Amino acid sequence: METNKIISDLKKFKNQHNINGMQRFGINVENALGISMTALRNIAKEIGVNHEIALELWDTEIHEARLLATIIDEYKKVTKTQMNTWVKDFDSWDLCDQCCNNLFRKTPYAIDKSFEWSKSEKEFIRRAGFVLMAVFAVHNKQMTNEDFLKYFPLIEMYSSDERNFVKKSVNWALRQIGKRNAELNKESILLAEKLIYSESKSGKWIGKDALRELKLRNFSN
Repeated sequence: METNKIISDLKKFKNQHNINGMQRFGINVENALGISMTALRNIAKEIGVNHEIALELWDTEIHEARLLATIIDEYKKVTKTQMNTWVKDFDSWDLCDQCCNNLFRKTPYAIDKSFEWSKSEKEFIRRAGFVLMAVFAVHNKQMTNEDFLKYFPLIEMYSSDERNFVKKSVNWALRQIGKRNAELNKESILLAEKLIYSESKSGKWIGKDALRELKLRNFSN
């Protein structure tokens, strides 16, 4: 299937009602068509895995085309250069999260990027770093407790970032790491309790919000 045909088909599904809904959820709709992720995943099945088409779709700058690219791309062909290029293009939390979860986390460069990107001053690049931490906690079975504990200084340091999309990703990372197993749960609770007494509003919020969920986790069985 040619990229031009895919774009033509996507544009037929443009839905202003959905675009309005996306905007209410804080999604950047400047280049959006209002197509649901369910529909995009069905389209992805028709296209199949294809690295070249993924790159072409991304270059269109259409929001849903870029989301589709994250689904059909071949992670084994993704390079550091591609990751660095795409992360700079993130302009919405959903694109950031979908790309990290669908594609970037599977690459051999992802762990290094989680450390690098979390230190960026750019809002969505920093968010990408913490989103990777969160999805690793769910999907990366090879990472050890010690690997995750290395993220704690970054979580604590950037808990003071008041930007909404950053603080929510820091919170997400802490909660997901704390739900991985009993030991990490204990350490995450300790960090959350520490953040409650932070001088920053975002740190306090992260600590309180994470603590509520972490204390509900039961690893006794």
